Amino acid sequence: MKLAVSGKGGVGKTTFSALLARTLSDRGKTVLAIDADPDANLAAALGIADADKITPIAEMKELIFERTGAQPGTIGGFFKLNPKVDDIPDTLSTRLGNIKLMRLGSVKKGGGGCLCPESTLLKALVTHVVLGRNEVVIMDMEAGIEHLGRATAQAVDKLIVVVEPGRRSIDTAEHIKRLAAEIHLKNIAVVGNKIRGPKDEEFLRTQLNGFEFLGFLPYDNVLIEADLSGASPYETATTAKEVVADIIDKL
Repeated sequence: MKLAVSGKGGVGKTTFSALLARTLSDRGKTVLAIDADPDANLAAALGIADADKITPIAEMKELIFERTGAQPGTIGGFFKLNPKVDDIPDTLSTRLGNIKLMRLGSVKKGGGGCLCPESTLLKALVTHVVLGRNEVVIMDMEAGIEHLGRATAQAVDKLIVVVEPGRRSIDTAEHIKRLAAEIHLKNIAVVGNKIRGPKDEEFLRTQLNGFEFLGFLPYDNVLIEADLSGASPYETATTAKEVVADIIDKL
């Protein structure tokens, strides 16, 4: 099962991704968690110690040079467009139980779509992870789907957009849906978060009428406190874990 999770910043997609990964891990599934958001917090949300010390793939200069034949930060020139990446998930991931985590990082020069060694390596890695791996893959993405191309999009079982009751979150969901349509990614669903009651749920259903809803996570002070303290949401007594378990059953 290959899942991509997206949504507006601050909506709770990393919390949701972490709950997904930890629940699947506890069910005996091998999970490859990919932090593809430049504002990387997935490792901490999973409960991985010293999460701030994990080096993003995009910042591994020696690896990038070894695999592409070009120095990071360069644009144009000659380098391998199909670098070897199949060993990276097993050798360069951080582990927690049945979970392997990789931070992709961001390309700092030339923009996310530049033809540069870092971007080429990351895109090849994502393609391999989605098309060539057998374990469950959960990609925590920014408010977009730039890491997914046409080939990988067809192999994603579900693009899950996390939304909260609010106009900006809804606009972001619609924007993601348009981006997904451009690469023929049609398996899109929504998870509502920070739901205070039936009115919030009905608001989202009305505003996002054309979306499939997988479930609704409650507004929970326990999750807020966990985020403030740097604790994993899975280690708390939140009812959101039950909702995530039901969502996994649906998937």
